Amino acid sequence: MSGDGFGVQPVVLRRLAMISLHTSPLEQPGTGDAGGMNVYVTEVARQLAGRGIEVDIFTRATDSQLPALVPLTAGVNVRHIVAGPFEGLAKDELPGQLCVFAREVLRTEAQYDVGHYDVVHSHYWLSGQVGALARDRWGVPLVHSMHTMAKVKNNLLAEGDAPEPQARVIGEEQVVAAADMLIANTDDEAKDLINCYDADPARVEVVHPGVDLNAFRPTSMAAARARLGLRQDAEVLLFVGRIQPLKAPDVLLRAAADLVARDPALRPRLVVAVVGGPSGTGLEHPSALVELAGSLGIADLVKFVPPVRRDELVDWYAAATLVCVPSYNESFGLVAVEAQAVGTPVVAAAVGGLTTAVADRHSGYLVEGHDPADYARVFARIIDAPALRAELSAGAVAQASAFSWERTADATLEVYRRAVRWMSAESVR
Repeated sequence: MSGDGFGVQPVVLRRLAMISLHTSPLEQPGTGDAGGMNVYVTEVARQLAGRGIEVDIFTRATDSQLPALVPLTAGVNVRHIVAGPFEGLAKDELPGQLCVFAREVLRTEAQYDVGHYDVVHSHYWLSGQVGALARDRWGVPLVHSMHTMAKVKNNLLAEGDAPEPQARVIGEEQVVAAADMLIANTDDEAKDLINCYDADPARVEVVHPGVDLNAFRPTSMAAARARLGLRQDAEVLLFVGRIQPLKAPDVLLRAAADLVARDPALRPRLVVAVVGGPSGTGLEHPSALVELAGSLGIADLVKFVPPVRRDELVDWYAAATLVCVPSYNESFGLVAVEAQAVGTPVVAAAVGGLTTAVADRHSGYLVEGHDPADYARVFARIIDAPALRAELSAGAVAQASAFSWERTADATLEVYRRAVRWMSAESVR
């Protein structure tokens, strides 16, 4: 629904409470629990502030030195809530802190006049549990973004990865039932919400995440390689993200080993770059990828790079021959869109949101399954045909141009307005 049609009072939004309990927008994406969701929360909040809406982002404090309130940008404040120990608390232990976190969120709002916030927007199921309580206490609608779903993840587990616990499944079902509106990143995610969680289709809206097209833009490969100290004739295969089984960086390493086994002459020029840090179940064996590179005989080809700032990340994307996103599941795949915006083709698993983010054979390739040999064949196709890479590069920029945070924010605002109308209509029945 767009606009405020005839006979409908315009919905004026002034303040938004955004809840991101388990990870802060101030954290560096690519390690721990920080990833695409952090970018999403930050960018949407900034865009909303630019439209005159004040945004408070509630997140759990993970350092005793953190101020209670940190301005992120004009109109956006990050509020640190003390709930549990500052360090050493794993994500699967956070449910035990929900009551304390929720109490402090409610206490913060109580300092202001009634009706201070117009909408609550929660991210991930833990935040949704708190958002549902705030919704009922404040009498404002709850809009929820899942980002990932336990039932979907458990259906697409990487080999040896641990399934999500039943407690999370139940918690997600409760949040879906409580939310006034659910925002899905893609049509596939919307279908999963409806089919796996019995969400009301009328309360599910698809809003694609975006990309900062000013920061992620076509960049000279030669200049980027010079800044990163990479040889100009290298073939650079890049992985960006959290190092955990779900993201499947091992598929890239195994494919690279397959590639040089088929074409030993490529070995002196091949660079396999992994930019990111251990996360999730990857923390149980943080050296696993390093050990895998050694066992495959390609330790000399692999560069492990800790998470980097945005400007250096752009250089890594620009320096790459291709970016590999072999995840077992992605609700969207921001890395794929960022890479394409810079002009780098993406080779991705044909799963979840990646089928929306990547245009197969236009901006890159979608690969069915996770057989490293299949990825190696696609890598070779791109490496062996510079004209094909140039064609995919142009297609990548065009594909990424369809996604922007401005569009995401505009569509999200419409969802908020719809949620307010929905709650108002329910209250008079």
